[in-house]
Amino acid sequence: MSLFGAGQTVAGASVTPFSAMSCAPVACAVRSISEAVGQLPLRIYRRLPDGGKEPATDHPLYRLLGDAPNAWTPASLFRSQVTADALLQPYGGFAQIVRVDGKPYELIRLDPALSSIVVDYSNYEPAYAIKADGKNPAREIPAADLIHLHTPAYRPSRGLVGEAREAIALCMVLEQYAARLFGTGARPSGVLSLKSNMTPDAIAKVRAAWQAAHGGSNSGATAILPGDVNWQALALTSVDAQFLEMRQFAIREVARIFRVPAHMLMDTDRATPRSIESLGQEFISMTLLPWLKAWEQSLELKLLAKEERDQFCIEFNLDAFARADLLARAQALSVAVAARILNPNEARSIGFGLPAYQGGDKFENPNTSSAHAGGALNAGNDNSNQEAA
Repeated sequence: MSLFGAGQTVAGASVTPFSAMSCAPVACAVRSISEAVGQLPLRIYRRLPDGGKEPATDHPLYRLLGDAPNAWTPASLFRSQVTADALLQPYGGFAQIVRVDGKPYELIRLDPALSSIVVDYSNYEPAYAIKADGKNPAREIPAADLIHLHTPAYRPSRGLVGEAREAIALCMVLEQYAARLFGTGARPSGVLSLKSNMTPDAIAKVRAAWQAAHGGSNSGATAILPGDVNWQALALTSVDAQFLEMRQFAIREVARIFRVPAHMLMDTDRATPRSIESLGQEFISMTLLPWLKAWEQSLELKLLAKEERDQFCIEFNLDAFARADLLARAQALSVAVAARILNPNEARSIGFGLPAYQGGDKFENPNTSSAHAGGALNAGNDNSNQEAA
C-alpha cells in the first residue's frame, strides 16, 4: 500500500486516488482541469501547402475524436475521465485503441476501478500489462494499441496523489475535524449559569424550558432571565481563527499540487476582478496548455501512421473559451475581419453559427471608406474610375 501511495499518513488519513476525491479542494482542482479539457473541441486538420490547415472532415478520426470515441461515451466525457485518471492514478490515464483492418475504430477508457495497469520502464521503452481480477495473470497490451496520458508525478508508480499524500491528508483531516465538531455539537452556543445550588432534576427542567423558549424557530428571540440565572455567549476564540487559517492554507497547498490558481478552488479572499481575469489567462497558459499538448501528441503518436503525420495534425480549438464571453468574441472577430484574416461570412459561422449572406466572402476592412458601397474595394461599382483619378 505504501508503494502505491495509499499507506497511512502522518496526519492519520489514508489517501488513495479514490479517497482523495472526497476532499473538496482536490475534487475541485481535478474537475477544473479535466472538465476544461473535455469541453474544448478536438479535431484533426489537414496541412495545406501554403502552411495553413483545414478540418479534415473526410478523415475517419474526425468524428472519432470530435463526436464519440465509442458507441456509449461522448468525446467530452471520454477526455474528462482520462484526464482525471492522469491527475489521480499511478502511471496516469489509459485508453485502449480498438483497430479494424489496422485502422483505429474505437477508443475505450480503461477504468482504474475495474482494472489495474502496470507500466514497466526497465527497458526504457514502456511495456504495459493489465490485470482485471485477482485470478488470471496480467495480460500484456502492445504500446501501439494504448493511449497513455502520463501522470505529472516524478515517480510514476506513485502518481501525483501518492507523492502529495501528506498535504492532501492534512486537508482531509481538517475537513473531518470540522464535520465531527458540528455533527456532534461539541461546542455550545452559550452557557446558562445558575447561582444557587440546584438538583439535577431542576437543572434538566431549566434546560428544557430554555430550549422550548429559544430553540428551533424561536432562536434569536429576546431572553428574560430570573435574577439567579446568568447567560454567557461563547464567541470564536483565537484557536478557532487559527483553524480557519489552517483550512485556507490546506486549500492553497492543494492548488500548488495541481498547479491551478487558488480562485479556481473558490478561494477568492486575496483576488480582485482584474487579477482574476489575468489568473484565468494564467490557468489556460500554465495549467491547461501542458495537458492539451500532452493529449495532442499522444493522439498523433498512436492514431496517425508515420506517413500521415506530415499531412495531418490533431489540435484543440482554444477559441471555445471565448464562447461564454459575447463581447470578447465579437471584438476578436471584428478585429480579424478588419485585418482581412477572416471574411464576414467566416466570422458569422465561427462566432455565432449564422448562415452566410451574399457578398460576405470578400476580404476587406469595413472601417475604411473604400470598403463601403461604391468604394474602390467593391468590384463593379460606378465610382472606381473617379476614386482612381
